[in-house]
Amino acid sequence: MYDRKKILEGLKKACQKRDISIDKLEEVTDRIERSLLERGLKEIPSAEIGEKIMQELHELDAVAYVRFASVYRSFKDITDFMEEVKSVLKKKT
Repeated sequence: MYDRKKILEGLKKACQKRDISIDKLEEVTDRIERSLLERGLKEIPSAEIGEKIMQELHELDAVAYVRFASVYRSFKDITDFMEEVKSVLKKKT
């Protein structure tokens, strides 16, 4: 079941100790929610919501993105984690 608070809490955890205001996180949550509602579907798989959160975090803050991805994608080991970090660094340059 969809829960806006769950999205916002996930964003807060990912952005903990980053210089990102709660207002900015509310804006991101609004964008995610709006994009989901615009699809007009009764049900949206949680995997799609997770991917949307990751897209938003990727644009917002690389560290927050990697934090969220490490939990969301359940990295098996440090190699998976490092590959994700390399991917983020490659996209930045």
